Amino acid sequence: MADVETLGAKFELLRGALNERSRRLWAATEAAAIGRGGIAAVRRATGLSYEAVARGLRDLASTDDLDPARVRRRGAGRKRATDLDPTLAADLDRLVEPFSRGDPESTLRWTSKSLRRVAAELGKTGHRVSHTLVAELLREQGYRLQSNRKTKEGGDHPDRDAQFRHINDRVSAQIAAGGPAISVDAKQKELIGDFKNAGREWRPKGDPLHGKVHDFMTPEGGRVSPSGVYDIARNVGWVGVGITSDTAAFAVATIARWWRRMGRSMYARARTLVVTADGGGSNGPRIRLWKTELQKFSDNSGLTIEVHHLPPGTSKWNKIEHRLFSFITKNWRGQPLLTHAAIVSLIASTTTTTGLKVRCEIDRRRYGAGREVRDAELAAVNLDRDAFQGDGNYAIHPRRRS
Repeated sequence: MADVETLGAKFELLRGALNERSRRLWAATEAAAIGRGGIAAVRRATGLSYEAVARGLRDLASTDDLDPARVRRRGAGRKRATDLDPTLAADLDRLVEPFSRGDPESTLRWTSKSLRRVAAELGKTGHRVSHTLVAELLREQGYRLQSNRKTKEGGDHPDRDAQFRHINDRVSAQIAAGGPAISVDAKQKELIGDFKNAGREWRPKGDPLHGKVHDFMTPEGGRVSPSGVYDIARNVGWVGVGITSDTAAFAVATIARWWRRMGRSMYARARTLVVTADGGGSNGPRIRLWKTELQKFSDNSGLTIEVHHLPPGTSKWNKIEHRLFSFITKNWRGQPLLTHAAIVSLIASTTTTTGLKVRCEIDRRRYGAGREVRDAELAAVNLDRDAFQGDGNYAIHPRRRS
């Protein structure tokens, strides 16, 4: 008993200075010194497991060299869940992504699903995970738990989540079939000239770039309206920089130029183009000009244009916002947008570690605001509404040429 008490006292003195490996080796050394019954004595004195002490004895007897800086040999210890289950991380991201929320300008993403609900959904697909493991994996993938904030998002819709799921299903099916699926939107208008641009960049100390005090448009500079197309599957963007109004005609012209310059060569066999767009603005579902211009594009390209609008007030969750526009904003932060050429260069040079590529062109055509579409023009659109929320989900088919 005296040996056990002495061992216990020694262990308490050393406990704070020992890591897993040195604790194991110290216990093995004491057990070996005692001889018969040593393992049991050390276990009673320290509370260590039989396996820990026995492993320490094996380490002492081993001829293999172990790096002193390592606690375990390479490959030892419990395997990571994602190593044992290679599809777990991807399935988790696919499960959470349709419901992802958060500021698209931020590098953090977060989800409104509870951890236990996510774990249960993963369980239905064959993954054995706990809610604590889900939390760990979400943090590794860049998600953070955040509190809700008051924001002006307009009216809610009882089928908002169902619309998100519907959009996700249609886009996923289109991509799986090898067809084009794009996200479209207009970026905020930008002043041309030596105006202050938010953000900071590295410069010599005490030598910042100087911009005008007031943000008033100048006749020589003007204003531009970037409109974008983001290819969801290929992680490729196209931005048309308009010099006049942001209209539905300009929005559709940007899609048409993307198709001629990029899309047609990548999707030579495509018969349908899936488009996700906001629920408002120049490409909103109530804009007559949007539909009539899409009909012209459909007739000229021979494509069926399948359109799905995000619910009202959810434009920040449009793919183009957080996969293209947010990175353009980061790329030109702190840089005055002095000329059209500067804007094109800054947009076209935007890249990400995930392989984003962007092409950009100035669109110098004039798009007049306030154009009215007559009832007869709208009635001539070959439009087929979806059975689910037909106002926000519809297809425009090519018209037969007479």
